[in-house]
Amino acid sequence: MMLLEKSLSAIVALLLVATLINGMLLILRPGKDWRELTLRIRTWWAIVIVFSLALLSPQWLALTFFALVSCMALKEFLTLVPVRHSDRMPLFWMVIAIPVNYGLIGSGWYGMFVVFIPVYVFLFLPALMVIAGDTQGFLRTASQLHWGLMTTVFAFSHVASLLVLPADGKQTGALLVLFVVGLTEFNDVAQYLWGKSLGRIKVTPRVSPNKTLAGLLGGIVTTALAATLLGPIITPLSWPMASLAGFIIALTGFCGDVVMSAIKRDIGVKDSGTLLPGHGGLLDRLDSLIFTAPVFFHFVRYFYF
Repeated sequence: MMLLEKSLSAIVALLLVATLINGMLLILRPGKDWRELTLRIRTWWAIVIVFSLALLSPQWLALTFFALVSCMALKEFLTLVPVRHSDRMPLFWMVIAIPVNYGLIGSGWYGMFVVFIPVYVFLFLPALMVIAGDTQGFLRTASQLHWGLMTTVFAFSHVASLLVLPADGKQTGALLVLFVVGLTEFNDVAQYLWGKSLGRIKVTPRVSPNKTLAGLLGGIVTTALAATLLGPIITPLSWPMASLAGFIIALTGFCGDVVMSAIKRDIGVKDSGTLLPGHGGLLDRLDSLIFTAPVFFHFVRYFYF
């Protein structure tokens, strides 16, 4: 069994333990409402299975999977923000930008990938909006469209970029993806547990009242430690660089979480959607990864590839 398969099997084993614990809680404490926890674990099973199949698939199929996730995330974002009737053409070209973006990743054309959406699409979209002649709410709409495309497509697609980064014919890319995605989700759980256990000082009380200094610091230390242990085993990172990567993932993951919380508060919603029972919408699960993936990608590309 290859290292990737072993790593995915370990994740499945942890999820199986969580399922057994949930079952014991339902039996031992039937008076308490465990529905949300049960829903979360069931959804995690679906996420882990689909994600594992993507990593084990041929590269073109994995890229297609990530492109579909971007498309779904962008659609979810656009359902949250007001879109003008006159913006149908820009919205059409935003969708077209998704396969182009992932096609550039698959072709290995890094130079064009890093400028296609941040430069060319950034300039092209407002030009299309001008053609429609609707200036009411122009700046706000352009900002929302740019933000949606940059986060759900460009930033998130750095996960797929990790997959194709090392052209060594091995599983290095898939393991890098597993490393950043796994640690990002681990950091979310660690910050939640530390915050619930020791949290007193609020970090962003008006944006996300549950975010505490203890949760942030505890998550950073725990995630850095986990990265130090796992990095040298499943990635090319040495233990000092793995520790630094863990620190970066924990800090940027926190930033992604609170930024998306601020956006949802501005819009006036608790969750971005209902696609993932027990979790909310797709963006509720991708919020941290949208920040961690591009930063980690450039970190490993600069130092290792």
